[in-house]
Amino acid sequence: MFRAALLILSGNAAASLLLLARNLIVARLIPVADYGVAATFAVAMAVVEMMSALGLQQQIVQAKDGDDPRFQAALQGFQLLRGVAAGLVLLALAGPLAGFLGIPEAAWAYRVLALVPVLNALQHFDIHRLNRQMRFGPLIATRAVPAIVAVGALWPLALWWDDWQVMLWSILAQAAAGALASHLWAERPWRLALDRAVIAGSLRFGWPLLANGALMFLVFEGDKVIVGRELGMEALALFAMGMTLTLTPTLVLAASLSNFFLPQLSRADRGTAAGEARFRFLSVVTLQAVLLAALVFVALTAALGGPVVHLLLGDKYLGLLPYLTWFAVMQGLRVIKAGPAIAALAAGRTGNALAANLVRILALPACWHVAAGGGELLTILWLMAAGELAAHAVALGLLLWRLRLPPAGLVLPHLATLGLFAAAAWISFARGAEAAMLPADPAAGLLLAALALLGVWTMPALRRYIRDQRGGDGTA
Repeated sequence: MFRAALLILSGNAAASLLLLARNLIVARLIPVADYGVAATFAVAMAVVEMMSALGLQQQIVQAKDGDDPRFQAALQGFQLLRGVAAGLVLLALAGPLAGFLGIPEAAWAYRVLALVPVLNALQHFDIHRLNRQMRFGPLIATRAVPAIVAVGALWPLALWWDDWQVMLWSILAQAAAGALASHLWAERPWRLALDRAVIAGSLRFGWPLLANGALMFLVFEGDKVIVGRELGMEALALFAMGMTLTLTPTLVLAASLSNFFLPQLSRADRGTAAGEARFRFLSVVTLQAVLLAALVFVALTAALGGPVVHLLLGDKYLGLLPYLTWFAVMQGLRVIKAGPAIAALAAGRTGNALAANLVRILALPACWHVAAGGGELLTILWLMAAGELAAHAVALGLLLWRLRLPPAGLVLPHLATLGLFAAAAWISFARGAEAAMLPADPAAGLLLAALALLGVWTMPALRRYIRDQRGGDGTA
């Protein structure tokens, strides 16, 4: 079991680190303002995903008939239909979006990006279906190979362009490679079908995810839109780089934990007392694992993030360093929402994430007000963190209420995690901007390490799960 977990984590990490390397290389190659324009491409793609995210990949893992070839063909047909529609939407929105962001010269680039959702929709669903059997190699390969292509394409692209076009064509190459790789690692022939019953079922399963996709756009990209529109492309470049550096590892952790625990939770037979007990235990384990991942990430960022980022980016992004720990705390609060989301998805409660993100977006008007008034970036980060904390509280409360999970194994881990976040933020504030390029002093490092160990001590269900897996008992 842990071999599978290691494969998921290492594969997701490799793909995400390659894409992070792509972003860092592009940031070093082009001017800061041009990197701000490149960052808006993620906004454009998020607009498309927002309007078409139905969770079809998760459905083939979660559904009882996920192994049925006809069901898979119907999902693939619906996915292609969805991708073509999303591409047409982006094609129509290219001009208005570029105008809204104040970069009308980039409208043609958004039209080129309309190919990306179509290419993504051509992916073979075998890479997701095989997760049901705890076979993650094809999915990992389909993520890693496109990332290698995206990075490898930078050198020839940089010979032709020295601006944001380097990022544009790298994104397109990545999407094309992803579609091809999914077919190379598939076991079944690729078949398409349009089945009204499957489409109707997918819409019932996915409409909360679709609505949540709109909210996720506001959560992940809304702040970028605000900063880019109100403060300009250079400010957006710093903000986007801070988001990228801290979001990438948290997404790796969240995706890996979801890939690992969702199939186990979905297999638990909740129609029996033993199955229900197994589901509840695994739910607590999942939440504790996400909390542990978040607190370790924030502790490492607070201790070592500044000098590492300065080494990677040089003096061009010095203005980012004083805010790095605050970005990490905000992303840590964001990633702990993955625990309730995974357990809720396994139980078919796809509306839980929607409710949580409704709370999160309440911080956006305040962020816009601060940015429009020329306020501090730190104030925006505080507001974002407060929104994430409130959203997690809602997600956790709904999970405890709807699935009747015992809160006993969750209170202390949450207190320990939030305590470490507060300590990391205090250390960052006390050090000041001048020391941001240096590692944390030994006393601060020992405090963070002690709080991390305290967090592990408060997670007995996770420790029991690890012991049982090491002992070969996967039924604990």
